[in-house]
Amino acid sequence: MLVAHPDGELYKRAAEGPDLIGLAPMNEIDLAAAWKLSRILKQYRPDLVHAHDPHAVAMAATALSFGAVTPTSPLVASRRVDFHLSGNSFSRWKYRQVSRFIAASGAIAEILIHDGIPASQVSVVHDGIDVEKVQGIPVVDIRSEFWLPHGVPVVVNVGALVAHKGQRYLIDAMPLVMRRVPDAHLVILGEGDLRGALERQVKDLHLEKVVRLPGFREDVLGLAKAADMFVMSSITEGLGSAVLDAMAMGLPVVGTRAGGIPEAVVHEETGLLVPPADAEALAAAMVRVLTDAALRQRFGAAGRTRVADHFDVAALVEGTLAVYASESMPKGNHGDTKSAG
Repeated sequence: MLVAHPDGELYKRAAEGPDLIGLAPMNEIDLAAAWKLSRILKQYRPDLVHAHDPHAVAMAATALSFGAVTPTSPLVASRRVDFHLSGNSFSRWKYRQVSRFIAASGAIAEILIHDGIPASQVSVVHDGIDVEKVQGIPVVDIRSEFWLPHGVPVVVNVGALVAHKGQRYLIDAMPLVMRRVPDAHLVILGEGDLRGALERQVKDLHLEKVVRLPGFREDVLGLAKAADMFVMSSITEGLGSAVLDAMAMGLPVVGTRAGGIPEAVVHEETGLLVPPADAEALAAAMVRVLTDAALRQRFGAAGRTRVADHFDVAALVEGTLAVYASESMPKGNHGDTKSAG
């Protein structure tokens, strides 16, 4: 069964039915919501509880501490960001209740172990995408959509407009790129708290005609498909599903060596990698890809093959189920497993 916030996108996209339950905690220490969750767990008695973000870990750990299920269901926690675990007492307590962490990349696993989680409690299951679905999405003409000149080179970035995504360095790189590729354009697809700051940066650099920040778009994948190159400018990154999407589309990728990005992008094989927060290195890599059509084609083809072989959603499901089995099947029961997550 799925427990999710009734106003969240996950809840809206999930199928209706008795196995979809809404829960709206006010914060991660909402005892009333945790009590409600404990009653849900008592009713369904799941073999395993899977929490998919830090707030969910807090809710599940607190609910299980109320003795809702005896013996206590194992708690599995997904970790998709390469931030260190918070060091406050409640955070330390809630993560001690987790019997297994699923890290979306080896880089995340290393951070968890550095933060004191035993290596035996960490499994790496790379995030995956539905490669066939991504490849089947129709192309949306990004040039006509945003009034860009016909045939100009277009660089695309997809991500929330937040500090760790590093778009400020990507914008700083554009004047350097335009010295070699004067007609290059950049489209940053996403929304976030830094919109105002990034718009001011674009204006200060006199890039209004070549850099677009159109915000959140439902057709983001179709738009990205029409670009010439994808750039991931992150300072920190768990793995980067946007990179996987780009590779599945056959786009060459320029990315940073942040977090798990190098686990997806192979330098000089599926794209180029540069140090984080380095606008000059980012610009040099972008120029190299934009000025070499054969290189773009080679990187794109290799990326499509790599994501299909290593990051398809089927591998994600298989790896997750293997963790479920290792945590919830000590009783010799290998039938269907009930889980709440």
